[in-house]
Amino acid sequence: MGEHRSRSRPPGLLALGQECAMHLRYGLNPHQPATAEPIGPPPFRVINSDPSAINLLDAITGWNLVRDARRQLGVPVAASIKHVAPAGVAAAGPVDSVIMDSWAVDGRPSPVLSAYLRARDADPRSSYGDLLAVSDPVDLELARFLATVISDGIVAPGFESGAIDILRRKRRGRYLIMEADPAVRPPQSELRELGGLRITQASDHGTLDAALLPPDLPEATRADALLAMITARYTPSNTVVAVRDGQAIGIAGGQQSRVDCTRLAVAKAATWWLRRHPSAALIAGPPARRRQDRINLQLALATGDPTPEEARLLAAELADRLPTATDRAAWLSRLDRVIIAHDGAIPFRDNIDHAARIGTTMIIEPGGSTAAEPVEQACTDHNITLIRTHRRLFHH
Repeated sequence: MGEHRSRSRPPGLLALGQECAMHLRYGLNPHQPATAEPIGPPPFRVINSDPSAINLLDAITGWNLVRDARRQLGVPVAASIKHVAPAGVAAAGPVDSVIMDSWAVDGRPSPVLSAYLRARDADPRSSYGDLLAVSDPVDLELARFLATVISDGIVAPGFESGAIDILRRKRRGRYLIMEADPAVRPPQSELRELGGLRITQASDHGTLDAALLPPDLPEATRADALLAMITARYTPSNTVVAVRDGQAIGIAGGQQSRVDCTRLAVAKAATWWLRRHPSAALIAGPPARRRQDRINLQLALATGDPTPEEARLLAAELADRLPTATDRAAWLSRLDRVIIAHDGAIPFRDNIDHAARIGTTMIIEPGGSTAAEPVEQACTDHNITLIRTHRRLFHH
């Protein structure tokens, strides 16, 4: 655990106001009063500000995700959580020139900062105002970076000396800071009370590890496959996750149709890659405009679907350097080594055909669909390796 420790309560106690009851700022909406009561050793404690119910749900989701991924990958992992779903997840690793330019980072970032930069840059529009979960203690580099971006809170297993003081100044002292206890494990069962019913089920403690994958996979491929599956496990179903080089570049969840989920994940991954087209770097950055406004304009260019105002700004700024449809297709054809994980069985081959548009080389699914043969054939047609784990990962 980190630098800050309450003197009035035992280590690990998560409490606000009362010794054991958490009096939340509000529930899902401001008009809903809410409390939370620990039923065992709580996974984290509040250091600064008052959480809402959504903040707690985000913190639980994010902390479980990064803790599980850290255990399997052996390097720091960060997750950018919005509305109980990851907008971005990444392991520590190389930070490319687009990230360096977009987030005004100089030099070589620390491992924990690199993990968050990669996670936030996967879908920077969705990560605006996120709750950040990191698997390792927060260092001063990460704290100083967080001081420059719009973020609502953080959960981490500790904080370097001085990091909490930096974070306390965010949001006029209302930045939510929570310290996780790595020793606490989720209970064996979980329950929900909703609409007059109490639902009890065993917690999902099934291990997601290399035993679910072919033994001859290269180490980097195995790491990406594990990151994709672990991310899918903590994303609302239906879920499809696209990962490349230790970074989830397309996360789609909560769709009623699996193919719509696939299309959304593919579109996000394509946007991430097209934001790396040379024309995106030509869009003027600060001080001409706010950083997020510049990123949003880059995203409009990358999606190819700008609003009329965005189209006007892009035309004025890039003129004849705007990429054509042919330019975009040629750039997208260079995307490769993408690994996609599904949380449930793939019902039709159209999911494979869409995935092939972003250089997908491997698809992971539980299996069990009646369309198993057409799905296998589609993977063969596109030279995609298909792995069936027999492990469904639904999350609600």
